[in-house]
Amino acid sequence: MPENPPALQLEPLPAWREYPPEQMLQRARDFHEDIRRRRSVRDFDSRPVPREVIEQALRAAGTAPSGANQQPWHFSVIQDPALKRRIREEAEIEERAFYEGKAPQEWLDALAPLGTDADKPFLETAPLLIAIFAQKYGVTPSGKKIKHYYVPESVGIATGFLLAALHHAGLVTLTHTPSPMGFLNEICQRPVNEKPMILLVVGYPRPGCQVPVHGGIKKPLLAFTSWR
Repeated sequence: MPENPPALQLEPLPAWREYPPEQMLQRARDFHEDIRRRRSVRDFDSRPVPREVIEQALRAAGTAPSGANQQPWHFSVIQDPALKRRIREEAEIEERAFYEGKAPQEWLDALAPLGTDADKPFLETAPLLIAIFAQKYGVTPSGKKIKHYYVPESVGIATGFLLAALHHAGLVTLTHTPSPMGFLNEICQRPVNEKPMILLVVGYPRPGCQVPVHGGIKKPLLAFTSWR
């Protein structure tokens, strides 16, 4: 990050395309039909995923808007079996604490229809994991700290872009959030100014993969929107 940001420069809006209303509607419908097929998967095949596919999806995530265009995110891709095993071991320690006393019964009751527990074999089975870090502040080459703005919002938007890109490419994902996740800083060798937010599990579904019926039920449009 430069010590002194350059002065604002403007350019014509590049590459924007306007479509006729009928085509806009069809494109919106097509996107909805595609993205509504996305499901959280916990049963992964071990088949490797082409690195180029992941890189393109990460490039898409990197186009997300962010506070002051500071892009306060880092995506650490983990493929090494030994590192995935370490992540599983550390995550299951936190998950056991969660299921054996840390979580209130109300939370456990909400999770019950999904059939989740402290065992997370998918962290080893899936071909890769993407640890998503939020940069709480930036650091210049001289070591000066630079405040970042709207960090959770920015990282959340970039993560949404990444999920959509991976789904569009034909992969399945799971957003896993063991708490706390500080062990990811050590395993991924990330600095203290970065906070792990999400551990994204990525790959192909195992043949015969099943997902909870409950998880596919989404609120109808009128239940979560309003117009004024």
